Amino acid sequence: MTERAVLLWIHGGGWRARAEEDGTALASLGLRVVEATYRFSHQARWPAQLDDVRVAARAARAAAGGLPLLVGGDSAGGMLALQLGLRGVDRPGDVAGVLAYWAPVDPLDPEQRRRRAPGDDPWTDLLGRPPTAGDPATVDATVATHLGSGVPVLLVQGRDDEAVPAAQPVELAGRLLAAGHPTHLWLTHGGHALDLARPDLRAAAAAFLDSVLPAAAGD
Repeated sequence: MTERAVLLWIHGGGWRARAEEDGTALASLGLRVVEATYRFSHQARWPAQLDDVRVAARAARAAAGGLPLLVGGDSAGGMLALQLGLRGVDRPGDVAGVLAYWAPVDPLDPEQRRRRAPGDDPWTDLLGRPPTAGDPATVDATVATHLGSGVPVLLVQGRDDEAVPAAQPVELAGRLLAAGHPTHLWLTHGGHALDLARPDLRAAAAAFLDSVLPAAAGD
């Protein structure tokens, strides 16, 4: 299959471990999947993680041979993919699209915080303090504060996700559309960490890619 783009995949794990998903299930859609690494929250506080994936994106872009650069990730990695894609590697708009799977996007969401055990809040670990309204780090880590570059976004979410409430990507999709971002939202059955090769998830990704990438040779 002809390669259509390079996908920088950013793993999940609550910003404090490495989840198993590596994004390779998306390679069959014509993507060259390159994995990014970043410092965990016990090693460095936000925005060190964004700095790290920007370095990885520059390396992936340099090796892309002129192919478009996409960024994607699951869970905490999906949040980082959104931050990277919406804000840009070096400037807003220099990423071809974002694929974000069950990504936490709002550190102040009371429903998400209610579901966590006391003392077990990944956002607190990431920021180094509990998220609070008006706190500069909290504002900066909130995805919806970085809209307007026009980068296309795919959001995929399980309705029964206990780790990331489905209302988060639904609300973000509305804000993305209002800010002028071509936005695809696939809200489906299941919980957290779904199989990217599942037919409906694969179809959602394929439709998104067809909307943002040049047609593959021979199509």
